[in-house]
Amino acid sequence: SNSFSFLVRYRALIFPLLIREGKPTPFFTFVLALLFCVYNGYLQGRSLSNYAKYPSGWLKDSRFITGFIGWLIGMAINIHSDHILRNLRKPGETGYKIPRGGMFEYVSGANFFGEILEWFGFALACCTIESLAFALCTLFILGSRAKQHHQ
Repeated sequence: SNSFSFLVRYRALIFPLLIREGKPTPFFTFVLALLFCVYNGYLQGRSLSNYAKYPSGWLKDSRFITGFIGWLIGMAINIHSDHILRNLRKPGETGYKIPRGGMFEYVSGANFFGEILEWFGFALACCTIESLAFALCTLFILGSRAKQHHQ
């Protein structure tokens, strides 16, 4: 659960400080996102700490290893893609720019792809209904955003 905690802290505390400029987020959207993250963090943490039962060799199980590797690759893609997006425009520049490099060479929403891969890896590593529910929510929400951005 430490890796989940790290990423939540990265997304909630570090990433917003790295963004140079952007469109303001409507307050209602911010509140909904905050409530979702708080509830999801509680749900994942409670599920893993109180209800999930794993056999003694779980950390050597192919599902855990594959899921962990998927989570790690997804996180790397996500962080690298965010870096590319943050550096698209020079200070004061406006207008739409198409991101290049990294996974953007293969998929137009590389940041969304990385996050989706990340949470499906997490779900496979955890093998809980709650982690799968979060991965599916991520797929549906970010998938629709990726489609909008692609268009």
